[in-house]
Amino acid sequence: MAVRRASTPLAAGSLFAEYPFLPGAESLLGEEAFSVRALLEETAFEAARSLGRARALAAADDPRAERELAELSVATPEVRYLSFLFARIVLSAAPVPAALRRWAVAEAKRSYGRLAAVPADELLEVARHLGFELAARPGGVAVPLVDYVRLSVPIREAGFRLAQQSVHRGEVDVPTVRAARLIQEAVRLQLAVPVPLAPEVVELVRVREAPLFAELERRSPAPVARPGAPGLLRRELFPPCIRKMMRTLEKGENLSHSGRFGLAAFLHRVGADEETIVDAYRGAPDFDESITRYQVEHITLRDGGKGYEPPVCDTLRSHGLCARDGDPTAALAVDRARDERCFDPKLRHPLQYYRWRGGAVVEPNDEGATPPGATPGRPAGPGRLRSTAPR
Repeated sequence: MAVRRASTPLAAGSLFAEYPFLPGAESLLGEEAFSVRALLEETAFEAARSLGRARALAAADDPRAERELAELSVATPEVRYLSFLFARIVLSAAPVPAALRRWAVAEAKRSYGRLAAVPADELLEVARHLGFELAARPGGVAVPLVDYVRLSVPIREAGFRLAQQSVHRGEVDVPTVRAARLIQEAVRLQLAVPVPLAPEVVELVRVREAPLFAELERRSPAPVARPGAPGLLRRELFPPCIRKMMRTLEKGENLSHSGRFGLAAFLHRVGADEETIVDAYRGAPDFDESITRYQVEHITLRDGGKGYEPPVCDTLRSHGLCARDGDPTAALAVDRARDERCFDPKLRHPLQYYRWRGGAVVEPNDEGATPPGATPGRPAGPGRLRSTAPR
C-alpha cells in the first residue's frame, strides 16, 4: 500500500493533526472561535474548504487511500483539521449517503496506513481517545473481548473470526497490525454517521457545494443494469434476497463477503455481463474497481465460464441474507405484497424463484459453449438459456 509510513510516535501536539476525528482535536484551533456558517462561507476558510473538497474527491477516486494526498501533507495542522471538519459537514448534507460512507472508508484506511507502522504506544493512545482500552503485550496487543466482537463483526476477512483468536480472561491477543485494522473499523463506523445539521445548513451546503456533489456523482456512478444480451437480465423478477443485496449496495452500505459472492454468482447465471456485475458494486463504501473486477472474474470464469453456483436458500439463510427472515422492512413488505413465491415452502434456490417469475437462466454445460440448437445470433456463452414454468 503506497501510504506514508511513520517510524516514531507523534508528539502530543501533532496527534490531532494526524487523527482529526479524535475527541479533543478542536484544541488545534486554540482560542479561535468560528461557526459552521463561517467555515462554509467566509474567505478566511477557503484553504480549508479547498482541501476538504480534495479529500472528498480523493475518496471517490481512491477509497482504499493507496495514494498520498499531496495537499494534505503540506497543510498546517489547523487547516488539516478544518478541512476534515468541512468535508464531514458537507458530505453529511449530501443528497445520497454513499459519498459520506465512501469518504469514511478512505479516511479510516488512511489512518490505518500510519497505525499499522508506528510503535504500539501511538496505536494505544489513538484507541484510548476513541474509548477503547487496549493494552500492550509481547508481540502484540490485548483487546477487550466485547470491543473485539463489536469491531470485528463487519470485517469480512476470515482471519478475524473469533474462533480463530487467542482469548484469555476476557481479552483477545492480536498482532499489532490486526489491532490497527480494528481501530480502522472503529474510525469508519464513527465517520459513517452523518453530523446532525439544521435544515437551513443542509440547504446552504447543497446550494454552495452543488458542483462538488455533481462531480462526486460523476466519479461514483450508481449501478446500471446492462443486459449481457437482449432479454436476459430482468431485475424486476429478482428474488427479494437479491433485490435486498442490491439495495444495500446502492445505499452505500456494506454487504458481507457471502452476500457479495452470492450476488455476483446470481447475476452471472441470469445473464449479466461483467460490466453489469461490476456496476452493481459501485455503491459499496469500499468499492475498488480493479479488486472488484478481479473477484468478479474469479467467480464468473470458473470452469471455462460456468462460474460458481449461487448459494441455495438454506445457505443464504444461514448467513443472514434471506429477506424473509428477521424483522420485515418496508421494502420487503412491498416485495411480499407483489407475490408469495419467496414464501413457497417448495422454494430451494434463488434461481428457482427467478424461473418461476418467468426469467431466463443460463444453464452451464460441460463443453462451456452454446449447444446445438441455440437461437441463431445469440452471443456464445457458458451455456444455453432456459426459461421454465414453476416446478
